[in-house]
Amino acid sequence: MILYLDASALVKRYIQENASQDVNAWIEAADMVVTALITRVEVAAAIARANRMQLITSKEALTTLRQFRLEWESFQRLPITENTVARGDNLAVEYNLRGYDATHLACALIWQETLGMPVTLASFDVQLIEAARKVQMAYLLE
Repeated sequence: MILYLDASALVKRYIQENASQDVNAWIEAADMVVTALITRVEVAAAIARANRMQLITSKEALTTLRQFRLEWESFQRLPITENTVARGDNLAVEYNLRGYDATHLACALIWQETLGMPVTLASFDVQLIEAARKVQMAYLLE
C-alpha cells in the first residue's frame, strides 16, 4: 500500500490520541509513506499547540519534535508546485475544502497519477475524506 498521510493523521504518530495505534499500524503496513512538504509545518505547529494547551509538557514537546524531525526524512515528501496549487484551487471550490486540505488531496491525486498506482489517503478530517471518496481515491478511517 502507498499511504498518503495528511497532518491530522501524521500528528497521531507523535501525540498519543484516539487512533494513534491505527496510524502506527498503517505506517508499518505501508510499502511507501508519502506526505506534502507543508505537513512538516502543520505537525510541528500541532505539537507546539499541544504544549500550549498543556496536553503535553515542554519536555515531551521537545522530545516529540526531535523524534518527528528525525523521522521526517523517512517519508516521501511531495513538493507544492504551481500545478499542485492550481489543482488544490479547483478541489477547494468543488468540494468545499479548507486550503491545506485541498492541497493535501491535490498532492495525493497527483502522486497517484504520477505513479499510475492506487494511493490510500489517511486523514481524520471528515470533509477531506468525503472529497477523497467523491474523487474515487482509496482512504482509511479509524
